Amino acid sequence: MFVFLRVPCVFLVLFLGAPSLLRQAAGFYLPGLAPVGFCEKPSEGDESGRECQDKIELFVNRLDSVESVLPYEYTAFDFCTVDAEKRPSENLGQVLFGERIEPSPYKFSFKQKEECKHVCTKSYNTEKAEDKANLDFLKKGMLLNYQHHWIVDNMPVTWCYDVEDNQKFCNPGFPIGCYVTEAGRPKDACVVNSDFNDKDTFYIFNHVDITIYYHTVESETAVARLVAAKMEPKSYKQAKPETPDCTGPPMSLSNKFKGEISIPYTYSVHFLEEQNIRWASRWDYILESMPHTNIQWFSIMNSLVIVLFLSGMVAMIMLRTLHKDIARYNQMDSVEDAQEEFGWKLVHGDVFRPPRKGMLLSVFLGSGTQIFIMTFVTLFFACLGFLSPANRGALMTCAVVLWVLLGTPAGYVAARFYKSFGGEKWKTNVLLTAFLCPGVVFADFFLMNLILWGEGSSAAMPFGTLVAILALWFCISVPLTFIGAYFGFKKASIEHPVRTNQIPRQIPEQSFYTKPLPGIVMGGILPFGCIFIQLFFILNSIWSHQMYYMFGFLFLVFIILVITCSEATILLCYFHLCAEDYHWQWRSFLTSGFTAAYFLVYAVHYFFSKLQITGLASTILYFGYTMIMALIFFLFTGTIGFFACFWFVTKIYSVVKVD
Repeated sequence: MFVFLRVPCVFLVLFLGAPSLLRQAAGFYLPGLAPVGFCEKPSEGDESGRECQDKIELFVNRLDSVESVLPYEYTAFDFCTVDAEKRPSENLGQVLFGERIEPSPYKFSFKQKEECKHVCTKSYNTEKAEDKANLDFLKKGMLLNYQHHWIVDNMPVTWCYDVEDNQKFCNPGFPIGCYVTEAGRPKDACVVNSDFNDKDTFYIFNHVDITIYYHTVESETAVARLVAAKMEPKSYKQAKPETPDCTGPPMSLSNKFKGEISIPYTYSVHFLEEQNIRWASRWDYILESMPHTNIQWFSIMNSLVIVLFLSGMVAMIMLRTLHKDIARYNQMDSVEDAQEEFGWKLVHGDVFRPPRKGMLLSVFLGSGTQIFIMTFVTLFFACLGFLSPANRGALMTCAVVLWVLLGTPAGYVAARFYKSFGGEKWKTNVLLTAFLCPGVVFADFFLMNLILWGEGSSAAMPFGTLVAILALWFCISVPLTFIGAYFGFKKASIEHPVRTNQIPRQIPEQSFYTKPLPGIVMGGILPFGCIFIQLFFILNSIWSHQMYYMFGFLFLVFIILVITCSEATILLCYFHLCAEDYHWQWRSFLTSGFTAAYFLVYAVHYFFSKLQITGLASTILYFGYTMIMALIFFLFTGTIGFFACFWFVTKIYSVVKVD
């Protein structure tokens, strides 16, 4: 699936030398993603030995909108439902993203054509409080352009329509309806039909024309696989709701309507054979039609080339300058030159002096290490195709499970560095590592969840799931953090290449560029420059409900980000050491961590320039979740900067001769 989108990962796998793995992978399917065979309904009594099914089920997912952060369950809008059917179980990732997949009354038989089939009729009387509330909620959904998301054979049912330059865009959702304003201006989907022209009126899409495409399996002539499901929403008033004919004027509902109204829901289904689409590439037509895909290819390549060029320049300058410094210092020592020392060698007796607030820094480093490993492993599996859009919720599930299991590295790193900083309050250190950063994230998430509960949104996490997450945290992650901390404190302290003087050296007056704040602010520019293009598409996938699938490029950008954070921090650290400022620990963490501040600024810009979100609750939710992302990104990038600088400082002071 998506072969042309995984080029970067293919090179990575080849580089790692796993051709045998690829050969073996051709013979199995991921759990839940194996193809299902369909065939026509057999004659009576001829059910024996069949490995295919004739019934096609349509499932409904949550409804969401680009104008609101609040998704709602299908049943919240009083559509046609089916009773006493077991709903599919959702994984942790789906629950966290508010997905609620339910069975629907839309049932098809393979290759059996249906025309204007009646599903149900919903009647409302505005004199009744419950009916009025349901009708008002339906109007609100149309006003905010809430979208249905239907699923057939684990594929989204798409609405394909023409956009500019004769391009076809396939949307994995379709609107409930649309609204024509009091001024007569059609909003959103109302532009598709010239009959939608009554002022201050809602038009309900109460009929769908569904076309299911299939291809016949070569080895099994009677068995077919579904390769696409497309639909077109329509609106019909239906003169006789119980015996509809799908003709006549659209189903309209005046905003000031009072009285009784009936809304009939109908569908038509057709089957078409399509031998050119293979089952393994059946998602491609959706992904290829997504806007900006071609722009993204060129932008990402351009960004990668620029960042690689800058990284090469930085590395070359650093290597040449450092080589000359080390050679000069060692030559001076060998000839017993009485000349006074200068440059970064001057601070050799203070460079490994423990930083202020060493407890907090060590806790941040532990949490940052946990996030770094989690991100690396998740992206690696994603770019190999294990966490594709077809495997719903797998990406978030993988990330959460990995975070829980990576408590040991967090505790170990925090303990090791706290011990090297001369700390003795090991109980406080391990407790803060286990609870500080996760606790801040959970508190923010819980407050957002309270707002979602209050709004009745499907994204509100059920109480049972909340308890399960707390159990994962307290029963697995916390004990693993304690185990890691035990081994970290038990191990001998990190041995530094030079001794630390008892009396701290006075730091001379610094120029503007070597002062802490300007350096920290400048340090985040280059790392942010290599991710902001990908950031746009990631934010689109989260807030505009577009699929994100280019994990191969994202993994490359991740590697580039790590390199850029490291080199930018090392470069600034070198300048500060040359200026005889030896307080590098917090500065190295904050220099690359400041990338998160640029991320926050970009998120604010994105909210006001790209999104159409309205309402106080949605705005609070957007910025609440953005703060969680910014904190995680701060710990992630800050940890990269610190470790790069720690390695650099240890390396340069170990190769220079010090009396």
